[in-house]
Amino acid sequence: MAYEVTATRKRPQSFDTMVGQEFVVSTITHAIEQGRIAHAYLFSGPRGVGKTTSARILAKALNCEHGPTAHPCGECASCREIAAGNSPDVIEIDGASNTSVNDIRAIKDEVMFPPQASRYKIYIIDEVHMLSISAFNALLKTIEEPPEYIIFIFATTELQKVPATIRSRCQQFHFQLISLDQVKEKLKEAANDLGVQADDDALFWIAKESTGSMRDAYTLFDQVVSFSGGHITLAGIRDKLGIVGMDQLNQMVLGMLHGDMKGALTGFQKMLHDGISIDQCVKDLTQYYRTLMLLAQGITDEDILGIQESEFDPEVRKAYTNEQLEAAVEMLLKLYRDIRYSLNPRFEVELLLSRLGQLPYLVSPTSLVKRLQALQQSLTDGKSLPAFQRAQLPARQPAAPSKPSFQDVPVFNFQQSKKQAVPNPAPAPEPEPAPSVPVRVRQVTKEDLKTVGQAMNQPMLAAMLGNVTKIEQDENSLTLSFSKVYDRDKLKMAMDTLKQAVATVTGFTGTIQLLVEEPKKEENPSTSDPAISKIASMFSGTIVTE
Repeated sequence: MAYEVTATRKRPQSFDTMVGQEFVVSTITHAIEQGRIAHAYLFSGPRGVGKTTSARILAKALNCEHGPTAHPCGECASCREIAAGNSPDVIEIDGASNTSVNDIRAIKDEVMFPPQASRYKIYIIDEVHMLSISAFNALLKTIEEPPEYIIFIFATTELQKVPATIRSRCQQFHFQLISLDQVKEKLKEAANDLGVQADDDALFWIAKESTGSMRDAYTLFDQVVSFSGGHITLAGIRDKLGIVGMDQLNQMVLGMLHGDMKGALTGFQKMLHDGISIDQCVKDLTQYYRTLMLLAQGITDEDILGIQESEFDPEVRKAYTNEQLEAAVEMLLKLYRDIRYSLNPRFEVELLLSRLGQLPYLVSPTSLVKRLQALQQSLTDGKSLPAFQRAQLPARQPAAPSKPSFQDVPVFNFQQSKKQAVPNPAPAPEPEPAPSVPVRVRQVTKEDLKTVGQAMNQPMLAAMLGNVTKIEQDENSLTLSFSKVYDRDKLKMAMDTLKQAVATVTGFTGTIQLLVEEPKKEENPSTSDPAISKIASMFSGTIVTE
């Protein structure tokens, strides 16, 4: 008998043997039992999860000689013909190679003829999303109102490419990925059927690599069986397929944790020497840190992790924070995207390993802000350092006549409340306050005004202060006279800045008045006219008489 691959040999022949698609199985089974049979079905989902297989089982269930039944016998002529793919009334069409509108027109012509020997004439169109828009449009009317003996079953891995007009005319069933435990259990059954011994960790690795596809798992299983010599081991798989072992990854990461970058880079070199590709090294490192990140968040389900929890070194599991592991995964994903454009991919990986060596010291901006906020709060609460607690300093005392020594400084008990302060047991006697003497205000000079102008840090205002013609001052007021109204008005606009600069330079804090000095009257009548004098003052001009 010819060799039959495991994926074909283990293909389910009834709904009872389907794995991981409970919703689809239960819905279709109940519909058949109640006689609610639709004229069009649309099966969607990832590859290798049972879409085409379910379509064939549904065809058997509808055309079984004892049916329609949810449990086809598998022994009648119709069931055997459908299982072998020889039934004239169950037509399987590959949508990828029959994409044109002419192919669909041929189907439209055929549906006019009833089935030859079966109850229903069933069309199974696989990868239906590959049909052209014209082909879909030609199919619309047929699937909306087909003859009562016609049933369409469409299967696709890309549901979004199927037009909404087609989807709305079909009962839709979405197939899920098969869980890792279910895949592993089926692989164990396949190994027992072949009389092959298989280690649990080896079957776990095959199931993980299949990523939820039963067909992919069986295909990889057949490949592993061919070189295992009757005993499937994880070590043998790593040896033959060039897979990075967890022991190697643990040693590399431990080396980076302990600052032994030489050992980590040497381990990477050994992986390359063993025939492991750089892409595979990056993939395995990414999977390693990604699983660590999930473990740090409390996830222990092996179906999610993809790596058994027991394979990680305990020291590695406790070495990183969530943010550091997220950063590691992000760096590895970026490396995998960019490595194809690299001058030398090996250099890129070595650089990344060097950066991963600094991973325990990596702090994100968010974490740093949180730490600063916590430190600020602890300082506010007086809990920053064990030896430091808050204390309210006393009010400033008048200065003593002589310079106090260190022993004269009051000592405070920081354990008491803010409002209490314990003085030195032998405080120095407080001197009597000296009688108040009015402070003599220093006269402001034009030189002082130059300094004031510099303090204002505005060259234009400083130049205007240089135009002061007269300074009058007493204890509470300072009057500055100008010959030009323009100078006075501009300085009035900056009065606050002027007061602050005068107080800083001279110590005068009283009021400041700005005036315009009236020009001296002359005997010439033209010069005595107030209007002419004001105009001359405004434009910095002089009155010329003939």
